[in-house]
Amino acid sequence: MRLRYGIPVLAVVAALALSGCVDNSAPSGSSSGGSSAKKDDAAAALLPDKIAKAGKLVIGIDPTYPPNESKDANGNPKGWEVELMDAVAGKLGVKTSYQVSKFDSIIPSITGGKYDMGLSSFTDNVEREKVVDFVNYYTAGIQWASAKGKNVDPDNACGLKVAVQATTYEDTDEVPAKSKACTDAGKPAIQILKFDAQDQATNALALGQADALSADSPVTLYAISKQKDKLQLAGKSFEQAPYGLAVDKGSKLAKALQAAFQSIVDDGTYKKVLDKWGVADGGVDSITLNAGANG
Repeated sequence: MRLRYGIPVLAVVAALALSGCVDNSAPSGSSSGGSSAKKDDAAAALLPDKIAKAGKLVIGIDPTYPPNESKDANGNPKGWEVELMDAVAGKLGVKTSYQVSKFDSIIPSITGGKYDMGLSSFTDNVEREKVVDFVNYYTAGIQWASAKGKNVDPDNACGLKVAVQATTYEDTDEVPAKSKACTDAGKPAIQILKFDAQDQATNALALGQADALSADSPVTLYAISKQKDKLQLAGKSFEQAPYGLAVDKGSKLAKALQAAFQSIVDDGTYKKVLDKWGVADGGVDSITLNAGANG
């Protein structure tokens, strides 16, 4: 899950108050998109005046997590989350302006006023809710994969090499906890192979450099679908948690996004997009706010 903190979030926010929201190491570039979705006047009426007048949502995104969000041949964000967000913006009568960013800088850039919101497979949890609000639109679990023909048990992976995207929940919490259970039992630790981008972790498994990979369920399923001759499922999905659009704490934008997202659920657009990308298993019927606090 994309549950990542380079340093504690509250410390990040405090630092930003002193230094501003500049992240010189973040990828540059942005792209704008629109949607043919019919405007939902009731949802649009909930938009903050500043955004309504601007006619666009400025969205921080780290497009390194296919199929959720990645880049097309021109370097513009694509993926099922991007398609859903474009439809949501259409319901609100505004366009999307995607700002490509490092994942760890998105939430600080929201609280600092640089972005209106963040869209990047954010796992909604209690700690993040201290800083931002979430509009919950999907449920994802953790799913392991292994090399074709090699059976791997995620609960008994002692001594194996496991590829992960650096600073994800799989890297910082899930696999380390499994490794500690191994060493506590007197068994070899799991060797965690960390990669900057998810496709690098996937390739490491496909090339035989790792015994398994761990990622969010839609990401793993997508990777397997693209390399069926090399990859297979390893165990079942576990640790289900909600994804959420991140907005500034207390922002009126949360209610507008919730209403617009519910509108695309109700008119069938949501399901069509999820079906298209093969990720319908995590779909929800009701768009909620801050579900992580209730998890």
